Amino acid sequence: MLGLLLRKAPKAISKDEIQAEVWGQAFLSESSLTNIVAEIRAALGDRARKPALLRTVHGFGYAFCGELIEEADRGKEQGLLAVRLCRGNRRFALSEGENILGRDPAADVHIEHRSVSRRHARISIRGGRAALEDLQSRNGTFLGGRRIGPPVELHDGDIIGLGPVTLTFQALTAPDSTASDLTI
Repeated sequence: MLGLLLRKAPKAISKDEIQAEVWGQAFLSESSLTNIVAEIRAALGDRARKPALLRTVHGFGYAFCGELIEEADRGKEQGLLAVRLCRGNRRFALSEGENILGRDPAADVHIEHRSVSRRHARISIRGGRAALEDLQSRNGTFLGGRRIGPPVELHDGDIIGLGPVTLTFQALTAPDSTASDLTI
């Protein structure tokens, strides 16, 4: 089950999908699933009330919400190696393609705040570049304090606002292969 949550992170996985993917046709009661989640949390040293790794999406399922660090593709010469959003102590890994930000439990970056729309904004990552666009949210999407309309390019350290909620965009880029003064 933990493997499934890690593979799908940071997306929330429904209880039905967990049942089908992990146990197939075998019946698993909801209380058994709850007990398994409690065992995983205990093994990881996580807590249900203030989760750092395994988040409960009430009435839906579960999501891995810890920071995932994948080994960078060693063959990449340029472009983004790792991209994430930070909100306080929470880290949200972003993946190549489209990443939806919003209050919807199935959003790639789930932000539980009443001022955030269910599908608030999108960050698209393609070819080593990242762009932010508003999805007609009620309270607007901001970059550096300015409301955005059409997609805008993101850079490391940019501050994104989803209404009053702020996130920091972090992008780790591949080292310049022409640099001659590397420090080890």
